[in-house]
Amino acid sequence: MSREQLVVQRARKSFHTGKTKPLEYRVHQLKSLLRFISDRRRDIADAVKRDLGKSEHGTELFETLGLEGEIKLAIEKLSEWAAPRPVEKNLLTITDEVYVQPEPLGVVLIIGAWNYPWAVTLQPLVGAIAAGNAAVIKPSEVSSHSAKVMEELLPQYLDKDLYPVVTGGVSETQELLKQRFDHIFYTGSSVVGKLVMEAAARHLTPVTLELGGKSPCYIDKNCDITVACRRITWGKFVNCGQTCIAPDYVLCEPSVQSRVVEEINKSIKEFYTDNPKTFEDYGRIINQRHFKRVMSLMEGSTVAVGGDSDESQCYIGPTVLKDVTGESKVMKEEIFGPLLPIITVSGVEEAIQFINEREKPLVVYVFSNDNKLIKRVIAETSSGALLANDCLVHFTVSALPFGGVGNSGMGCYHGRHSFDQLSHLRSCLIKQLKMEGINSMRYPPHTAKKLGWARFFLLKHVNVCRLRRMALLAMFTGLAAFVVKVWLSATSIISVSQITSPLILFPYDF
Repeated sequence: MSREQLVVQRARKSFHTGKTKPLEYRVHQLKSLLRFISDRRRDIADAVKRDLGKSEHGTELFETLGLEGEIKLAIEKLSEWAAPRPVEKNLLTITDEVYVQPEPLGVVLIIGAWNYPWAVTLQPLVGAIAAGNAAVIKPSEVSSHSAKVMEELLPQYLDKDLYPVVTGGVSETQELLKQRFDHIFYTGSSVVGKLVMEAAARHLTPVTLELGGKSPCYIDKNCDITVACRRITWGKFVNCGQTCIAPDYVLCEPSVQSRVVEEINKSIKEFYTDNPKTFEDYGRIINQRHFKRVMSLMEGSTVAVGGDSDESQCYIGPTVLKDVTGESKVMKEEIFGPLLPIITVSGVEEAIQFINEREKPLVVYVFSNDNKLIKRVIAETSSGALLANDCLVHFTVSALPFGGVGNSGMGCYHGRHSFDQLSHLRSCLIKQLKMEGINSMRYPPHTAKKLGWARFFLLKHVNVCRLRRMALLAMFTGLAAFVVKVWLSATSIISVSQITSPLILFPYDF
């Protein structure tokens, strides 16, 4: 029996004890995870520095800060998320108890990614713990230092049997995928995502696939180009371009292309100085293989800004490419590096057409002061998300579901969406053994009269919550009317007494 098989069996056995069912236990584990991040902040930062060349402050901003927020939100809202959810009834079930009850799925496999090795691995874990599942955590072997720290230190804070960490490469991941899970949560490329889905299909295991793709960025010529380019520069080159929701390419009109190049160049110097290679907050490509892949994508395009590199350090400077077409090599795959191609289009109509001719992206970016133009892009394109006049920040909003569509993924997470994604939303209806006369309409023999009554009772939906609100409103209205009536009566009595009191007190004066 393989190590991976033993780990999964142990997690399932521990889950079947029922220890994850009580909300108090889940909150305790979430608080332990929060304590892990607080206690081991330096260990996490050191590992990310060695993996991706990221600064300590950069790691906190892009890895652990959002993770802490997700954990605190789950702790605060767990009782609300896990509570029964009443639903609308029809007349046939108006006296019954009808609701949706979230329940744990079982054992979840979380396969993390290397570009943000802590955020994209542990955020799904927050949802898995909150929903009451066991979870096998598989960090990416590419970010090896982070994987090692996770393997060594996380079991010191979380239940070792319920939340084991399994490290290793392709063979270990393949062995894990042979096991039966109740849900698989994968973050990574579309190519591997298809393999994960294929393996999951053997056990009819549902999947969440957080993938990527080429996220377009359209710049309207009438917008504030300077501000737009500052925000695009930040979104593109943070983490050395290794962000799944980074703007992959820019679409703009030929008349503003030179201005866009100029403003992006200014922003690069503002953010990363004249020498990004020595700047603390500019990272590195994860390894030599990805370095060579990214460098090869520049073939056939003209370098407008940057283009410098150092293979020994896996360094590629912030680079802007022009003379790019849809057939250029850099447009054939997700870049996942610090290259920003600019493609010229005649206007928003051609931009929309260009986007729609390709796979659905994880996010569409549009920069414009024209709200009608923005709404048009929303209406005429499809993507996991749409963000207007900024980059990346939708990831920070826990109330928004984060995920792709089509080739960019399936399923979503963040906040309550993580909880729901990793829960079974169980339909519950509790009837009483009464009112059999009404129920008899469904029993044979089926007649036209019974069908008529069934149509009335089944098709007439009743919003119980709305009825309760209306009843409360009627009650308060009646109470208010009663109070007003009493007040008016009291006022009239007082008025009469004020008029008659002199006659009583001084009868002989009148």
